[in-house]
Amino acid sequence: MVSSPKRLWTLTLAAALLVGACSSGGSSTAPSTAPSTAASTAPTTAASSETSAAPSAAAITGTINVSGSSTVEPISTAVAELVKSANAGFNYTVTGPGTGDGFKTFCKGETDISDASRKIKDEEAAACAAAGIEYTELKIAYDGMTVMTSPDNADVTCLSFADLYALTGPQSQGFDKWSSATTMAKSLGSNTVFPDTDLSITGPGEESGTYDSYVELVIKPIADKQTPPQEAATRPDYVASANDNAIIAGIQGSPSSLGWVGFAFAQENKDTIKELGVAKDPNGTCVMPTDATIADGRYPLSRSLYIYVNKAKAQANPAVVGYVDFYLAPDTISTVLKTIPYVNLPADALDATRAAWEASR
Repeated sequence: MVSSPKRLWTLTLAAALLVGACSSGGSSTAPSTAPSTAASTAPTTAASSETSAAPSAAAITGTINVSGSSTVEPISTAVAELVKSANAGFNYTVTGPGTGDGFKTFCKGETDISDASRKIKDEEAAACAAAGIEYTELKIAYDGMTVMTSPDNADVTCLSFADLYALTGPQSQGFDKWSSATTMAKSLGSNTVFPDTDLSITGPGEESGTYDSYVELVIKPIADKQTPPQEAATRPDYVASANDNAIIAGIQGSPSSLGWVGFAFAQENKDTIKELGVAKDPNGTCVMPTDATIADGRYPLSRSLYIYVNKAKAQANPAVVGYVDFYLAPDTISTVLKTIPYVNLPADALDATRAAWEASR
């Protein structure tokens, strides 16, 4: 059964904040956030008792609107919860329809901040420029994409990028068994032996930054080298969803499943899915996704997480500035990530993010 964690996580965090409460007393209850258009739910873990020791966020009033990546959504929501706990006059909406959908609204000027699990694309940047929207890109944490299968699938423990291309790339359309990918994988240099069992794939849809990151890291480098070059896209014939928990459910629902999702969501459900090791090179050494391997880049499907801030909105709305200041304050993200399984930036990288924010103001 898939956890439905966003509400549980919010209630747990709220309880911790009330215990450690600040000056706002009973008026600090956070407003209900608008639901994600993808019905995505943020991961949850038991709240650390240290959550209430987060830095104070004083004198922030006004309303902010944040949208974008369902992966980054739980971080931005948690930061907003902490700001709200100390500021009754602060209100927020944080939604997670996906990185691509978030940039669509951001580049129309409809949101103040866009959460992103990848860098903005050239065409998205062009749309922002055409609308006169200037922004500041701020890296805030690391994540990894977890490749996974059912715990019942004992035959698969490790996949290379060549294997993943053969299973999920544009030339694998119609493959309905794992073994159907054998010839293609072998042509790419892989000696992996696939089981002769049904292949059931569930993964992110095209509106998701997780989809884009997977295509950029796994599919495109191999697709570009094919003769003729192939489209940088996954096979279209799999169950695609913008709802991370729906992807987890798809993996749980088939004994020979395959899919990928953000590390945090996989960790939240690690007792009911099987994480796979990943190797960048055919027949290479597989690396499991962990905090350490994601932070140091050994895990081949590591990626950076971002927030993009509309400069004009920040100038016009002190709540945006106060929120981002608090987001990047010492100990804020590290406090939030005690309850959400993403990976902190190294100190020098976070310092660079703070410098970029200061320079933009």
